[in-house]
Amino acid sequence: MSVEMTVTVESARTYEVRTYGCQMNVHDSERLSGLLEDAGYVPVPEGEAADVVVFNTCAVRENADNKLYGNLGHLRPSKVSNPGMQIAVGGCLAQKDQGEIVRKAPWVDVVFGTHNIGSLPVLLERARVRQEAQVEIKESLETFPSTLPTKRESAYAAWVSVSVGCNNTCTFCIVPALRGKEKDRRPGDILNEVRTLVDQGVLEITLLGQNVNTYGVEFGDRLAFGKLLRACGDIDGLERVRFTSPHPAAFTDDVIAAMAETPNVMHQLHMPLQSGSDRILKAMRRSYRAERYLGIIERVRAAMPDAAISTDIIVGFPGETEEDFQGTLDVVRESRFANAFTFQYSIRPGTPAATMDDQIPKEVVQERYERLVALQTEISWEENKKQVGRTLEVLVAEGEGRKDEATRRLSGRASDNRLVHFAPGEETPRPGDMVAVEVTYAAPHHLVADGPALKLRRTRAGDAWQARQAAPPAAGPGVMLGMPSIGRPAPLQESAGCSTLP
Repeated sequence: MSVEMTVTVESARTYEVRTYGCQMNVHDSERLSGLLEDAGYVPVPEGEAADVVVFNTCAVRENADNKLYGNLGHLRPSKVSNPGMQIAVGGCLAQKDQGEIVRKAPWVDVVFGTHNIGSLPVLLERARVRQEAQVEIKESLETFPSTLPTKRESAYAAWVSVSVGCNNTCTFCIVPALRGKEKDRRPGDILNEVRTLVDQGVLEITLLGQNVNTYGVEFGDRLAFGKLLRACGDIDGLERVRFTSPHPAAFTDDVIAAMAETPNVMHQLHMPLQSGSDRILKAMRRSYRAERYLGIIERVRAAMPDAAISTDIIVGFPGETEEDFQGTLDVVRESRFANAFTFQYSIRPGTPAATMDDQIPKEVVQERYERLVALQTEISWEENKKQVGRTLEVLVAEGEGRKDEATRRLSGRASDNRLVHFAPGEETPRPGDMVAVEVTYAAPHHLVADGPALKLRRTRAGDAWQARQAAPPAAGPGVMLGMPSIGRPAPLQESAGCSTLP
C-alpha cells in the first residue's frame, strides 16, 4: 500500500526515544527524534510520562530480547491507564523478531525495522486511526538515513554515515543479517553533509560505517575512504575528523597515509582485534591473522608515533583453549592499546557461532576475562602516565564527567580521544570551546589537569552551544541513551558485533 509520508500532529504530543546499542543506533535515534519533531511531536518534560515511547533496540547484546520485553512489561500499566499512549519498537531486534514482538507484547502499537526508520510517524498515525498494531519490516534500505530530519544531541560534534550494512560474515555477529548488505553514499553527499554541519558550528565529525574500509567498493573505488579523509581536510572550520569502525582485513596503507598527512584527521584509531589466536580468528571468519594485525599497528605507529589505538576483544569464543587465550594476551601486550572494549562471549541466537560445539563454561570465560581486563588496565595506566606533564588541547564536552559537579572540574576529549578532567580556571569555557591544559595525573581510563588552564580558545561550536541555551527551553531530552532496566537506568552498552564507541 502506498502511504503519504508527511504526518503532522495536530496537538503537540510528547515523545521519548530509548536507545540501546552501538553508535549506529544512537545516530538512528537522532533521526527518529528529528522525524518526530518534524511531525509536530515535542520532547517529554523531565519526570513526566511520554505520549509516545520509542525503543531503538540492539540484537547483539546478551539477553537483549529479555531486556526489551521486560521494559515493555514495565510500560504496560501506563498503557492500560492511558490508552492514547503509543509504544513503538525499532532497530535490530525489531528487524529480527518482527511480528513476534506484538505477539508477546500485544500492547505495542508499532514495529519497524532498520531499513525504514523514516516510516515511524506514518506508522504511529496509522496505528492510532486504525486502532491496531502496525508491523512494517523492509528487507532492503528504503531511504538512506542521512536524508531524514535530525535532532542532534551535541552542538559541537556529529556523526556522519558513510555507509550502512555490512558484507562480512563474522560467525559471532548478526548485524549483516539485520542491517543488510553494505550500501555506500556518494562522496559528494557525505561532504555536503559535513559542510552543512560545520556551518552550524560543528567542530568534530565521526565518519560512521559497519566497515568504513570497504567504503567505495560499491561504486568501484577501493581507495575512496582515504580520499574521503583527505577531502575532509579541505573543509574550513572542521577541526577534528574521526572514523569507526575499520576492519583489519580491509585496512590499507593509503588510509594510514591519509591519517598522517591530513591535519584535521586525528591520530586515533579503533581497530577491532576480537582474538589474537589465528585458529579462533578463522573460526570467527575474521579474514586476517595476528601477524597482519600487528603489522597494521606497526605501520600506524611508524607514521604516527603518538597514535592512540583502541580495540574490541571477545573472550571465550567456542573452542577457545588456554593457548588461544594466551595468543590474545600476547597481541595485547605487543599492541599496547590505549584502551580496549572487552566482551565475554555469549550465544547470540541466529549466529553460526551459537550452534558451534565446545561452548566454553561460564566460569572459564569469567576467569580469562578478568585476566584480560587486569592486563589491559595495567597497559592503559602505563600509557596514560606517559601523558603526565604534556600539554593537551581539549575539546570541552557536555556530560562527559560524571563527577564534575563534585570535583568542580570540567571534562573533554584530547585529540587522541583520551578523556581529560580539568580545572576550569578564571574564565569558564563552554562545551565546544578548546582549552590547553597540562596533565598532572593519570588514571587507567582518564587524565586529570588540575593546574590553571594555559589557554582558552572560544569557538563557533561554543557559540552554537550558547545559542542553544539561549533558545526557548525544550521540554526535555528526546533521546535517552541506554535502554533502562526495570527500576534503574542502564548505561549505554556496546557490542563486539557493532561499531564501538572509541
